[in-house]
Amino acid sequence: MATESRFKMSQERLDALKAELQYLETDKAKEVSEQIKEARSFGDLSENSEYDEAKTEQGKLYSKIAEIKNLIENAEIVEKIDTGAGKGTVTLGSVVKVRDLDEGYEDEYTIVGSQEADPMAGRVSDDSPFGRGLYGHVAGDKIDVDAPVGVLHFEIISVENN
Repeated sequence: MATESRFKMSQERLDALKAELQYLETDKAKEVSEQIKEARSFGDLSENSEYDEAKTEQGKLYSKIAEIKNLIENAEIVEKIDTGAGKGTVTLGSVVKVRDLDEGYEDEYTIVGSQEADPMAGRVSDDSPFGRGLYGHVAGDKIDVDAPVGVLHFEIISVENN
């Protein structure tokens, strides 16, 4: 039997998912139910586009609820810092400043679990090629990252473990 995958996330992310689930199962479900009820009042369901739209919305809602329940059931709460790693080592929760050796620019990233990743905001998943490339390294290390666009070359300038 296949094992379910675990989703790494902070306690804050888990709490946000639980709050979203609560909203979807109560307020949003009631709202969609009212839409269906109203659409039924328009008569013949076979040619009732409002009813079809409301039922589609209900399907999307149930799908989203199932997705969030799966995330919650398979959540793996991780501490901000891997206490087993040496000081200054890139781990989950580290803030890492890097220099792109090909382009010369510097950037700063926070290493997070996959459910909290937001690359545009500088939050990189530890499961991404870049996150895996950084993991376990220290300031001064040069790393090569196999990315979809090819091999990228970086130097780690600093690592902060808050």
